[in-house]
Amino acid sequence: MSRFQLTYKPYGAHAILIEWPAEIHEDILKDVLCFKQFLENKYIKERVQVSFAYNSLLVFYEFAINNIYGEISALKTSYATIPSLSMSTRMLWKIPVCYDDEFGLDLEVISTHNHLSKSAIIKQHSNTIYTIHFIGFLPGFLYLGGLKKALHMPRKSTPRSVVEKGSVAIGGHQTGVYPNASPGGWNIIGNTPINFFDVMANPPCFAKAGDKIQFYPITKAKFDTIKTLVDAGVYQLESEVIHD
Repeated sequence: MSRFQLTYKPYGAHAILIEWPAEIHEDILKDVLCFKQFLENKYIKERVQVSFAYNSLLVFYEFAINNIYGEISALKTSYATIPSLSMSTRMLWKIPVCYDDEFGLDLEVISTHNHLSKSAIIKQHSNTIYTIHFIGFLPGFLYLGGLKKALHMPRKSTPRSVVEKGSVAIGGHQTGVYPNASPGGWNIIGNTPINFFDVMANPPCFAKAGDKIQFYPITKAKFDTIKTLVDAGVYQLESEVIHD
């Protein structure tokens, strides 16, 4: 994997912010996650936490950093001298979605705006394999990269006060699933009966950054069947291991 030109900045007295080029790209995601994995292994016995976003890592020290420039130099050396970074096991998760008009509240709006039929929107949306870049906004809300340009749609100027749990939606150049009922301004195109966050499960969210998501269309009858199985705790989500 090629190395990127990174920037390193003090972030208060306890942290250093490491930034990659400001774009959403899978190569950047892989590099971010691999460097995160390396730093977590390096600091496994120290009081250091590493969190990430699309194109950055925040290295947080529970103690004040006495020599910030020395620590930045050490991080630069680590990044430059790692001979080979490997990601942990990744999964492709296959998510059933009902795109019927009952759930696809904004399909007509997207159809008009993007000059595509509803069936073309559904086909393009479900024929794409998306990459999970990180989880945020709500617990279990997956930020997915890879939405086809033909499906890009601006967020609503006035968000809905309540978006139904499981709503599959498009906002700007991204698509995602609302893991719980919440306010939201994305355009809703369907619904999935799958739980994306369960506080009683281990882990609470089955997916992680670096994993892949593929949606596939189901009928309303199939939706109801899967939801019954999910509510009973016996539904097995289809998945497979990814090998690069």
